[in-house]
Amino acid sequence: MRMLNVWQIGLVIFGIFVLACITIIGIGGSIFRTDFNAIAKNILSNSNNVTKQDIVNEADLAGLPDTVQRYLRYTGIVGKEKINTVRLKQKGTLRQTPEDSWKSITAVEYFSVNPPAFIWMGQMAAGPFSIISARDSYQDEHGRMCIKMLGIKTIGDVQGEEMDYSSLVRYLNEMMWFPTAFVNDNIRWDAIDNYSAKVTITDNDKSASATLYFDEKGAITNFVSDRYHEVNGIYVKDTWETPMTGYGEFNGLKLPVKGDAVWKMSSGDFSYIELEVIALEYNTKEIFK
Repeated sequence: MRMLNVWQIGLVIFGIFVLACITIIGIGGSIFRTDFNAIAKNILSNSNNVTKQDIVNEADLAGLPDTVQRYLRYTGIVGKEKINTVRLKQKGTLRQTPEDSWKSITAVEYFSVNPPAFIWMGQMAAGPFSIISARDSYQDEHGRMCIKMLGIKTIGDVQGEEMDYSSLVRYLNEMMWFPTAFVNDNIRWDAIDNYSAKVTITDNDKSASATLYFDEKGAITNFVSDRYHEVNGIYVKDTWETPMTGYGEFNGLKLPVKGDAVWKMSSGDFSYIELEVIALEYNTKEIFK
C-alpha cells in the first residue's frame, strides 16, 4: 500500500477543512433562511383578509389634500382591489461607510397592511454562498435588525424603543409600493403645499411621520423623515431620505421601483444603499419558493 507524502496529506487535510467550512456555511445559511421564512409566514397568515368587494373608490380620497389626491390617482389605485399583503424581490448595492466600496445584494420582503408588519432579508453573496445576511423587521409594534456572517456568527442584533420607531418609519416609507394602504384609517395626511404633504401612521400607541414630495404629475420624488442609526457606537436621530430614481408598473399601478437611502448628517450626506424592485405581488399568503 503506497504511503501518502507530506504534501498529499496536507492537501487531504485542507480538502477536509474546506468541505467542513462549506457544510457549516450551508447549514448556517439554511437556518437563517428557515427562521426568516417562519416569520414571513406568520406575518402573512396573521394579516386580515381582503375580499373582492374591498375596492378603492373616489370616496376614499375625499377630504385628502389635493396634492395627495393627485398622487393617489397617478398611482392608479382608484377602482383597484385594496392591498393587505405584499411580497417582493429586490436587487441592489450597499456599503457600510462612505469609504467602503459598493457591494451587490439581493433581497426579499413581505408585508402585512392590517396589522402593519414587515420582514426583509438582504444577502451579500460571494459565489454560491451568502457571506452577510441581514434581517430587518417590524411586527407586533416592535422592530429588530439582525445581521449574521455566514449565517452563523451574529455581528448585530438591535432591538428597543429606537428600533421600534425606526422600523415603523421604514414601514411608512415602503407603503409607496402598496399605496392603497394610504387611504386606511390608521393614516393621517396634512397639507403642506402643492408638491408635498405630511403623512402619519399610527399602530396602537406607536406613530411615525414623514414628508412626501411629488412632481407635477403626482409621482413621489422623495420621502423625508428622521430615524435612529449607529454613529461611533451610539444611536443618534438624523434626517433620512429615500429619493426615487426610477418608476415602473406592477399589477396595474405606477410605482417607484428604483431609489437610494441617504443619511443627512452633520458630516455630510451618506448614501448607503441603492435598490430596485424586480418582482412585486399582492394579496397572497404564500412566500416565494
